[in-house]
Amino acid sequence: MFEIICVTDRKSCREDYFARLEKIAAAKPDRIILREKELSNADYTVFAEKSMNICRKYGIPCSIHTYAATAEKLGAGDIHLPITVLKNFSGNITGRFRTVGASVHSVEEAAEAENLGANYITAGHIFETGCKKGLPPRGLSFLENVCKRVDIPVYAIGGINPENISSIRNAGASGACIMSSFMNCDDPVLLLHQLRNH
Repeated sequence: MFEIICVTDRKSCREDYFARLEKIAAAKPDRIILREKELSNADYTVFAEKSMNICRKYGIPCSIHTYAATAEKLGAGDIHLPITVLKNFSGNITGRFRTVGASVHSVEEAAEAENLGANYITAGHIFETGCKKGLPPRGLSFLENVCKRVDIPVYAIGGINPENISSIRNAGASGACIMSSFMNCDDPVLLLHQLRNH
């Protein structure tokens, strides 16, 4: 099954973040990743606890992004780490979390993440996106090469929308991560429907 994952971005949200998250969770994406890297540990813990409760209410898997200590403190089973953090993680990460995701930006990093025990990876950015202004996208051939290199699911990220999502599927990805569109669209239910049916 081709999955759609929402990656949060509080700063780009046009309404109250938790009201928006409630709408997104109610729309039923396959997972929500709480990516808010600029918060302090204390602030992220408060943010994550409230966000996890919303996800739990709608039965949506929820991954803590970067803040491993917070994930353990809150009893979160799912973690998503940048490859640089995963590489420096002390101890057995796979024994501490049910699901481990990793963000990668090269074929070599993808292979390394798999070797380090990641259950899935996000690879990007694939298309031009306002989140990475001035940085050229890595493109579909990059995504294809990553998908061929690893045996774990690969989720594409970066500039994905209903118009280009079929090319992500065709490149071999297991799904797509969507950030800005979920944070700012008029109707998350409609967006999800369009993403799943293009």
